[in-house]
Amino acid sequence: MMPELRVLYFEDLEVGLSETLNKVIASSDVVGFAEITGDRNPIHLSEHFAARTPFGTRIAHGLYTAGLISAVLGTRLPGPGAVYISQTLNFRAPVRIGDTVEVTVEVAELVPERRRARLKCTCSVAGEVVLDGEALVKVPTKAEADPLAVRMGGRPASA
Repeated sequence: MMPELRVLYFEDLEVGLSETLNKVIASSDVVGFAEITGDRNPIHLSEHFAARTPFGTRIAHGLYTAGLISAVLGTRLPGPGAVYISQTLNFRAPVRIGDTVEVTVEVAELVPERRRARLKCTCSVAGEVVLDGEALVKVPTKAEADPLAVRMGGRPASA
């Protein structure tokens, strides 16, 4: 899964604008996340161990699921150039290997004087919310994206 890049500038955003990404969680994703982070909790990696937990099977790392929000923010809404300021996360239910996670990010508020967007973030599996929260991101303006043109008194090339 490599989402297609879409660049939105602060001027392009409006409250209610949203973007959705779907991702099937593979065992290799969970193993890769464990390798990258060092979180080798057997509830994520060992079917034998996980079978004895209340979940009954392996589950994905919560922060792996949260990382899918980052995929939307960095590639689609707002997209390249956006910078995370903060993120709240509420873990509501487990995500299992083979689940399809639907990640939805929606513009909840715009703060023009700081070029910030507050985004409602929701991850669901089969209609059940498994994770939700809010992200605050700094979003570049068209002028910031093409500073040379602005310094020379012109308009940004993308305008």
